[in-house]
Parts: sequence; C-alpha cells; structure tokens
Amino acid sequence: MFSFFNSVPSVTTSELEEKINKNAVLLDVRTPREFRSGHIRGAKNVPLSEVGNYDPKDKKVYVICQSGMRSKRAAKMLKNNDADVVNVRGGMSAWTGRTVQGK
Repeated sequence: MFSFFNSVPSVTTSELEEKINKNAVLLDVRTPREFRSGHIRGAKNVPLSEVGNYDPKDKKVYVICQSGMRSKRAAKMLKNNDADVVNVRGGMSAWTGRTVQGK
C-alpha cells in the first residue's frame, strides 16, 4: 500500500561521498537536461516521472535531485516498492565534489 508516511533514511552529500560504493546505485531523478548540465560520475538518470518503473535489483539506492525535494518523493516511492533506499539531503545544490557533464 502506498503511503507518504513511511520514513526514508537520509544522508548529507558529504556522507554520500563516504558511502557510495559498487554495491549501491546513485539515482539522479532530475530531468535529462539538468542531468546533462552536471552530475556525479556513475549516477544513473531516472527522472522522477519514471521512478515508478525503476527496479534497483536488490542494491542499495541513494537518490539525489537538485535540492532534495524530488529525491525525497522518489525515495518514498521506491521504499513503498520494498527498495533499500536513502535520500540525499540538499541534493546537487549541496554537492561540493566533482561533477561530469553530458550523458
């Protein structure tokens, strides 16, 4: 049953840098245009409108957007589908690490 009241764990962008590894997926739920303008290397672009169709295949999923609002919504959707998910607070606006452009 879908509920917005299921709490989703979250991390800061600096905690994300420490935690991201090969057993996790970084899902960027911004639009393709936002994603192309600059994203974290290795991130997978799945816009918020398509998150319901995303299957994390038993991997931990960190979800990021521009400010943290869309990623929080996406994380709740994924959690309701039994995904092991963590929201990234502050989003790309708070990210101070390197980014790459393009697809």
